[in-house]
Amino acid sequence: MPVVLWINIVVLITISTSFGICFRDYVNHEDNLDIPAIAKYFTTKGRYEEVNPHLINDILAVNTSILQLPSAQCQPFHLTAIIRHGTRYPTSKNAKKMQKLYELVMSSASGKESWLREIKSEWRMWYTEDMDGRLVQKGVEDHKHLAIRLSKLFPSLISEEKLRGGFIKFMTSSKHRCVNSTLSFKAGLTELWAITDKEFDHVVNDALMRFFDHCTRFVQEVDQNPTALSEVDKFRQGPEMRRVTEKIADRLRVPYNTINDDMAEAAFYLCAYEFAIKTVNSPWCQLFDEVDAQVMEYANDLKQFWKRGYGYDINSKSSCILFHDVFSRLNRAADENKSGQQVTEAVTVQVGHAETLLPLLTLLGFFKNNGSITSTNYATQTQRSFRTSHMLPYAANLLLVLYDCGAGELRLQALLNEKPVIFPGLSDQQASMPRYEDVKENYRELLQGCDFETECQLFKSPA
Repeated sequence: MPVVLWINIVVLITISTSFGICFRDYVNHEDNLDIPAIAKYFTTKGRYEEVNPHLINDILAVNTSILQLPSAQCQPFHLTAIIRHGTRYPTSKNAKKMQKLYELVMSSASGKESWLREIKSEWRMWYTEDMDGRLVQKGVEDHKHLAIRLSKLFPSLISEEKLRGGFIKFMTSSKHRCVNSTLSFKAGLTELWAITDKEFDHVVNDALMRFFDHCTRFVQEVDQNPTALSEVDKFRQGPEMRRVTEKIADRLRVPYNTINDDMAEAAFYLCAYEFAIKTVNSPWCQLFDEVDAQVMEYANDLKQFWKRGYGYDINSKSSCILFHDVFSRLNRAADENKSGQQVTEAVTVQVGHAETLLPLLTLLGFFKNNGSITSTNYATQTQRSFRTSHMLPYAANLLLVLYDCGAGELRLQALLNEKPVIFPGLSDQQASMPRYEDVKENYRELLQGCDFETECQLFKSPA
């Protein structure tokens, strides 16, 4: 298990105080020409605002009524927040694909459409391989704003007093985009309360926040197994994707054989990144209509389903170590609260990746379809619950909040992206904020088992 390091880093990214450029007052989200018509299909490359459109008008808007407390007696005493990093640059791999598409368009595309003229005469390829997934300014703002909203949603927990008293703990993956997101979250709070006389540490813990790297069985059977994503490969070579690539070729007036599934993905990412990073409705978006975007979304959902979700059991079981970490913390807070002690860890903020959140959400049973999503059932999956555009935008977050409702009754609420979600397996009557004991009973088998070391070891072949 990696050594846990305590570090304290000064935020290196300039914090902008002028949000007018990025967050204008929109009259209608659907009709706004600054927002691509296909923005709601950007999967893990989507903005947080597409999941919560009310934030477009007011990025700090909070509606406390969503918490739906069963009684006025219920008071929160612990919050665990597992958060994806904020908006980032493309990885080196994707930057390379986008460069290849750009070169093709510049050398071979023809036509008089205004969007194509704009690409060829005005737009310049500015994405470089050395950007390699680093946090952008918008990503800084994602976490600063989230911190402020959560302090408004849970003012008794995320408070200046709790922060100064050491009752708010911060943990992060070692990746620069996660470390800088953590620094940005802290900056959101310290600037809110004008704290200049004290700095607050965070811990780097890849064993918890990048558990997938340390799970040998997952790495060998899924991550590095060329056949594990066969359903994805089949779909990308199938009729739905072929139609998308042909339509892109038609729009660019290039031969069909010059646009493959990688090129289509690169174009989709160019549209998504331009919007997520710069809030620009890029001319690249004109290569897709809504039907095309739905196909591109499905291709990525397939990949996430088979690589991080329900496709293989080890995908979710690789998160056992994080699952137990969360529940041991909840138990500790519950025990301290019951004994009348001050809860030593009122808030825990853990910053990781989409690959951190999705296996845990899967282990907990959220967003499970009836049956698998495959290369051949696209047409029947239009209403699927497993949709990464809704689940995993930049700065996606899972909040677990413990409440004391009096007379020794503790309740647990789950929120995904600041909206309550129902624990799978619990009756509707109590599922929005069930008794903590009922939640533990619901996950009893996982709490008693789900051992990371056991699940992640490779099975030995019979002698």
